[in-house]
Amino acid sequence: METMVATINLPSSFMTAARVKESDLDTFIRHSLAVELYREGTLSLGKAAEVAGVRNKWEMLLLLNEKGIPIDYTAKDAEKDLETLKEVLGR
Repeated sequence: METMVATINLPSSFMTAARVKESDLDTFIRHSLAVELYREGTLSLGKAAEVAGVRNKWEMLLLLNEKGIPIDYTAKDAEKDLETLKEVLGR
C-alpha cells in the first residue's frame, strides 16, 4: 500500500482533551478518520480498514463495534467473503 503524509495543525491542548498519548496519536487519528468516513458512507469496510491500519475487515468490524457504529455488512457480504476465503484456501 502506498502511503502519503499529511500535516495538520491542532491546538496544543488536543492530546490532553482527547486523552491520547503522543506515541498513540497516529493510530488514534487513523482510527478516528476511518470510523467517521465509514459512518458517513464515504469509505467501504475494506477501505476503512486500510485507512485505520488494521489487518483485515474483521478487525475493522471490531473497531466499529467498539465505537458504537452500526455495521453495514449484509449476509450477502458474508457469503461473498466466505467464497473468497474458500478460493484462497483452495477448498
